Amino acid sequence: MKQNYSRILLKLSGEQLAGKYDSGIDPNLIDWLAQEVKKVVDEGIQVIIMVGGGNFVRGAQIAGHGIQRVTGDHMGMLATMINALALTDIFEANEIQTRCLSNIYAEQVAEPFVFRLANKHLQKNRVVVTAGGIGRPYLTTDTAAVSLALELDCNVVLKATKVDGVYDKDPVKHKDAVRINNLNFQMAVENPKITVMDKAALGLAMEHEMPVVIFDAMKEDNLLKVVRNEKIGTIIS
Repeated sequence: MKQNYSRILLKLSGEQLAGKYDSGIDPNLIDWLAQEVKKVVDEGIQVIIMVGGGNFVRGAQIAGHGIQRVTGDHMGMLATMINALALTDIFEANEIQTRCLSNIYAEQVAEPFVFRLANKHLQKNRVVVTAGGIGRPYLTTDTAAVSLALELDCNVVLKATKVDGVYDKDPVKHKDAVRINNLNFQMAVENPKITVMDKAALGLAMEHEMPVVIFDAMKEDNLLKVVRNEKIGTIIS
């Protein structure tokens, strides 16, 4: 089936990588995820992954009691590094050529993020896993994901969530919640009930007309269906 995407950015939260655990990393889930990404790579699509770090540390939550917000955010960036290293190793074990690039200085464990280097890896059909968010405090990995997608000229940002799209109200609390298949940026930014993605990230995507798809990445073949433009999740554009 023909698809319109040649280069995608997949945003994964740290909580998702924890899988069946309350925190930390679930290697079995990442192994399964590697197979899902491999299906997309095998179709010739270039993949960039931005990982969060909430399964270890959230900067905004840990700040206080003597820890400065900037320090907390730096701790969160280091948490994303742990996740990125795990993804890189497990993906490589599944015979997916993968490179870990970091927006914070960590040359002993990852290559520094450089635009030309990242682009070269992608052109060689290697998956690029990016750690460290945007490398600056007060910005979430959602915002970093949109910024990275713009920098690397991606066709779309795929935001993996625990639900299969955006709903008119919380589907966990309301059984009559209705999924919205298509949503415009203005509504997504202005509606306080839509919290599936950071507002700053949505504002940046809106400014540069970068489409965002909110979908459940933990269902088999969903990632492949999204890149084939099948009706999965919610498209914000």
